[in-house]
Amino acid sequence: MSTPDRRTLIADTAIATVASAGLRGLTHRAVDTAAGLPAGSTSYYFRTRTALIEACYRRLAESDLADVDQDAPVLPVPQTGGGAPEEDGEGGGGQRAGRDEVAAALANVLHRWMTTGRERQLARFELSLEAARNPELRTGLHRAGLGARARAAGILAALGAARPERSAELLVAWTEGVLYDHLAGALAATRPVPTVPELTGTVRRMLDAALAAEAPERP
Repeated sequence: MSTPDRRTLIADTAIATVASAGLRGLTHRAVDTAAGLPAGSTSYYFRTRTALIEACYRRLAESDLADVDQDAPVLPVPQTGGGAPEEDGEGGGGQRAGRDEVAAALANVLHRWMTTGRERQLARFELSLEAARNPELRTGLHRAGLGARARAAGILAALGAARPERSAELLVAWTEGVLYDHLAGALAATRPVPTVPELTGTVRRMLDAALAAEAPERP
């Protein structure tokens, strides 16, 4: 097994360990055992626990972006002239179609993360909270989060956002809130996972709100 493959295996196993046993269960020895690697392998590649958690951040970001790209829509051509495009009038039909396409794609991603990808997302939340307690991890978490925000900004720019980076912060925050609420919120254990059509409606409203916030006021 090559070095990159072994690093990926260790990171994936560490994430799975956090999902099943929490951060208390994340040790180099536990990862070696779960990955079927010789003792000392994890510490050879990631000497400290901090280094191991940072590897988890990078791998989680890579996996999440791969999920988004798998369902990435064919984005509409960005508008010129600034500002969010109008929903009505000439060109509005194409814009509506673009938003609907993006909403459906992101809903599929959210549904995956609430079902087959549930354990990975729970591990991500737990690992992210560790950075709030350990200042050494904050830079690694920050870097890992840049990719999702850049991807969101690209989507919003293609939909006509004048300040896509600003709107991307809102979209990512809303998405994280919806995901956390359904995975670990107070009602998570008592309600079913939303369907893809339900999530599509939720994402569409988030997109509309993000883009409406940038639209110039009408006289």
